[in-house]
Amino acid sequence: MHSSADRMRSTEQPHRATFYIATIVCEWLLMGYVLLGVRRRGTPLHEVTGARWKGAKEFFRDLGIALLFWIIALLVLGGVAQLLHYQRMGPNIRFLAPQGPIEIVLWIAVSVTAGICEETIFRGYLQKQLIAWTANVPAGVLLSAAAFGAGHIYQGAKATVVIGVYGLLFGILAQLRKSLRPGMMTHALHDTVTGLALRYLAK
Repeated sequence: MHSSADRMRSTEQPHRATFYIATIVCEWLLMGYVLLGVRRRGTPLHEVTGARWKGAKEFFRDLGIALLFWIIALLVLGGVAQLLHYQRMGPNIRFLAPQGPIEIVLWIAVSVTAGICEETIFRGYLQKQLIAWTANVPAGVLLSAAAFGAGHIYQGAKATVVIGVYGLLFGILAQLRKSLRPGMMTHALHDTVTGLALRYLAK
């Protein structure tokens, strides 16, 4: 994805739709690979993905947690971005913004995919593995956040730091809530709104 992003950034008319579709496919394949490995080890999948909602009450409770977490995260990330003098509307991000109806639909699909797959991979699997390997919860959460930030290096160095902090917040939420679902909701919502905001604010 890093090389694809670099090519898109240097092109006057980047093929965003192709990039979106490739991202969706890669993320679902990677998550499938992770879950297959978990299943082969005899570990129940809900240990990684979290238990399902048992009713509407649990759904709306997690939705409320997700929205509250999003507000807190935006404040924290805004402070980090200001300290780094990071311009979130910079060229390293703007080229990803969807430009037409088809791209908007695909962007929403990418955002939902990221919410489900990245939270499962980084917080559901990797973070738990790192906590087990280090025998230290804070170390596992920090290392998982660092890996999450590094996975977005194509957006630039400062963006990588900001996203790493975002990953840290997601890791703390997952650890406290013992569930990925609020994080998945926030992740999907944040990515969706960010992409649409970039599209309309850039105009």
